[in-house]
Amino acid sequence: MPSVSDTTDDAVSGASADDPVPPAGKGVTDAPHRPGRLRRLAALARREAPRTALAAASGAVLGLAFPPYDLWPLSLVGVAALALLTRGRTVRQGAWTGFALGLPFFVLLLKWLHVVGWDAVIGLSIAEALFLALLGAALAGTSRLPGWPLWAACLWVAEEWARDRLPFGGFPWGRLAFANTGSPFTPLAALGGAPLVTFAVALAGTLLATCAVALWGLARGGAPRKAVTALECFGLAAAVTVVGAAVPVPTKADDTVDIAVVQGNVQQPGMDFLGRPMMILGNHARATEKLAADIKAGKVHKPDLVIWPENSSDLDPFKYPEAYDRIDHAVKSIGVPVLVGALVDHPSKKGYVYNEGIVWDPKTGPGASYTKQHPVPFGEYVPFREQLSKIITRFQRVPRDFAPGDHTGLLKVGPARLGDVICFEVAYDQIVHDTVDAGARALVVQTNNATYGRTGQPEQQLAMSKLRAVEHGRAVVTAATSGISAVVAPDGTITHQIPEFTQGVVSARIPLRDETTLADRVGAAPEWALAIVGLLSCAAAVVVGRRGRVKTEKGQQ
Repeated sequence: MPSVSDTTDDAVSGASADDPVPPAGKGVTDAPHRPGRLRRLAALARREAPRTALAAASGAVLGLAFPPYDLWPLSLVGVAALALLTRGRTVRQGAWTGFALGLPFFVLLLKWLHVVGWDAVIGLSIAEALFLALLGAALAGTSRLPGWPLWAACLWVAEEWARDRLPFGGFPWGRLAFANTGSPFTPLAALGGAPLVTFAVALAGTLLATCAVALWGLARGGAPRKAVTALECFGLAAAVTVVGAAVPVPTKADDTVDIAVVQGNVQQPGMDFLGRPMMILGNHARATEKLAADIKAGKVHKPDLVIWPENSSDLDPFKYPEAYDRIDHAVKSIGVPVLVGALVDHPSKKGYVYNEGIVWDPKTGPGASYTKQHPVPFGEYVPFREQLSKIITRFQRVPRDFAPGDHTGLLKVGPARLGDVICFEVAYDQIVHDTVDAGARALVVQTNNATYGRTGQPEQQLAMSKLRAVEHGRAVVTAATSGISAVVAPDGTITHQIPEFTQGVVSARIPLRDETTLADRVGAAPEWALAIVGLLSCAAAVVVGRRGRVKTEKGQQ
């Protein structure tokens, strides 16, 4: 369709209604204007290139704040950079800036997915960066409001709220809180969970951006009061950063239990970590039997219970007698209950399996179990399998879909009441909260990171366990097939650890706690409240913008 300028040019050039109409695609008006449009696009690209490059560099800086790099102060730098790059911009410009920051950030953060394929890294990174595009648009729109650092911090929480839930149940990787599991912000998790930590980090970072704006204005000859503004914003940012030191992190034990965590190891990292059938099960059984022999010889203390990781049995023990017998022999040799991770065929739906943690007693055999509630889309099940498998043949490597469980992981394992969460579930606030709310006195994360060994992913997941320990005031035991198996105290410190791709056993006495934190009691309320405030700030920005345009139009009249 020709533009108004095209039609006007035709009239000026003297074209009449009697002139022949040129065939479609060969118009006399489009040709001379196409280079003009290209020039305008090129000029736009040149004009935005420096800002886009700064946004992309800031995204890489933000990625370095997360494990395995653990440079948490860079999370403040990343937040400040996005605030500065979107301040005073249009909503469209803010969206592009957010996307330009988000894409390299997620590529760096999720590069461990290259084991599956770099197309998976790029595809998931683009999908996640779209949320940061929305954040950038919202930051640009609200940057003209008074008190914009507060609204910006709330918008960060709102962005994570959406990304943690959408689509297919969400993907929480890359939350600001997960970069701050060993920083001055960490104790805030005991008050309001991961969302409050994210809010504090975002508020401090945006206050630093406000400080930078004031200093820039002062350097350009601005009023001396800008120096006062800069000092005030810097002081507030410092106060928000250190306020966590005043938050009590309760760690006193109501009781204790002696545990042993078995890391049996796998044949090799990558997609084909399983090796031949019974290999991984054999590794964990032998390590447990060796522990039993050391106990008998008086070398180590006998634990009250033993924990095996996710997929420690690579065959369904209820379908394959050899797997059942191998587990049963190992459990009887140690003489205490063992929490076993296994894939179990669905009893009624062919082609579906349960990812379970099973309490195996030395006298009575398998008993209570927990089934993973949140299988990973495209990893443990394939949405729209029939359609997508024809396009992406790699999905055929996920031959069966995992069926979700319908209850929390509260399990009685020997003398302890433990809360079991499986692998990626540790990233989801509600699953862990519900498990503690059900009465778990300590948390267990059964995981299998062998596919992503030596990629940084196990470190990222362990950091989440550290945050959950502080958030819920519970010891967190991570049991991994190939590492990193660890014990995290209620204050978030790692007390025991087994390196990756090493067969070993961790023996530890962990506290069992009944007291709940404020974060447990308030649940998701802080997240909802902060997210709603962020959305309301967007509505306020729209109203203020419309009023400004109306006043301008009246003034012109």
